[in-house]
Amino acid sequence: MKLNRMLSVFTLVAALVTASVSFAGNAPQTTSKFEGPKANTGTAMFSVENGKRILRVSADFKVPDTPAPTWRVIDSKGNIYTLDAFKVKAGSGEKREVMVPAYVRDIVKVQVYCAWAEVILGQAGFDSPVS
Repeated sequence: MKLNRMLSVFTLVAALVTASVSFAGNAPQTTSKFEGPKANTGTAMFSVENGKRILRVSADFKVPDTPAPTWRVIDSKGNIYTLDAFKVKAGSGEKREVMVPAYVRDIVKVQVYCAWAEVILGQAGFDSPVS
């Protein structure tokens, strides 16, 4: 009887720990503030939603007024991945979030990159790699 009660308590504790770890793993993670010559406001947030990895910029982030501002990420091994443009067709808006492809294993830094001039407009980093 005592053994059954101990096993029940152990099972309940294990379930609660698993649930809390799963919940914490899905919590959005935020970068430091963007710093750079053109992108120097706001932050980026990484989250997993319905199995999709998403990067978003904060409401106070201002997309630089340059020809081709583009999302770029750097992983923990220093690999650089150029993702989508921040601007969609002229006059039709901004792309303030981007899905992170499966081939990007983790992210250490988020950059705003001008694909036209091939220059970094600003960057922000996570405290530790996110995936």
